[in-house]
Amino acid sequence: MKLLVSPTDEQEALEAIRGGADIIDVKNPREGSLGASFPWIIRRIREITPRDIEVSAAIGDLPYLPGTASLAALGAALSGANYVKVGLLGVRSPDDAVFMMRQVRKAAKECGDQIKVVTAGYADATRVGSLDPSLIPEVAHRSGSDIAMIDTAVKDGRGLFDFMDVGRVKGFIEAAHERGLLAAIAGSLGREDIPVIYGLGADIVGVRSAVCDGDRISGRVRAEKVRELSDLIRELRRGFNHRTGRGFPL
Repeated sequence: MKLLVSPTDEQEALEAIRGGADIIDVKNPREGSLGASFPWIIRRIREITPRDIEVSAAIGDLPYLPGTASLAALGAALSGANYVKVGLLGVRSPDDAVFMMRQVRKAAKECGDQIKVVTAGYADATRVGSLDPSLIPEVAHRSGSDIAMIDTAVKDGRGLFDFMDVGRVKGFIEAAHERGLLAAIAGSLGREDIPVIYGLGADIVGVRSAVCDGDRISGRVRAEKVRELSDLIRELRRGFNHRTGRGFPL
């Protein structure tokens, strides 16, 4: 399982790198759960990030605006992002979601087939009127995306497991894998959630508030907090290897 950490600027990115993050996920929490940053910040973070560490860029918690989404995706890809992540906040039907994500995919892949497209839904969908998160793996599959993701839309202290029980999260991960997708899990997660998510078979776990010295907006990412989680994931991987005699996929 890879650790994705979401910095807002170059200094936070360096802290995440020093702490052992596998994916540097550039976003702007002031614009929302998956708020978009600026192209020049994505570019600068890509420049300072070692090539063996991937960079992700969120492009927003979006309504049904396929043109806007595809143009933003192209901008993120041209700025150096290895992953382009889209939150389907205001998309009301699976067919609309598939159409929009197909345009995002087309735009991103113009910069290289290796760029991964992330279709993200929300565990607290009922609070914001977005698609049921159980639909996201199928939307991702039909649109040609590479990764299906869950996050939370409203950041008010409640997290993923306040809205989806372990069984539903496991079902999401299994649905993604059955369709040949990777599964990414986020949503105001704490250190105590990491072993659970690892055990469910997630490929990527995403955090920000858990590695900040304050809240997700005014707080700052700290290397020592990132290191706690990256070390924990390594310990979980070693434990898995010891119990089964084989490695975990990621």
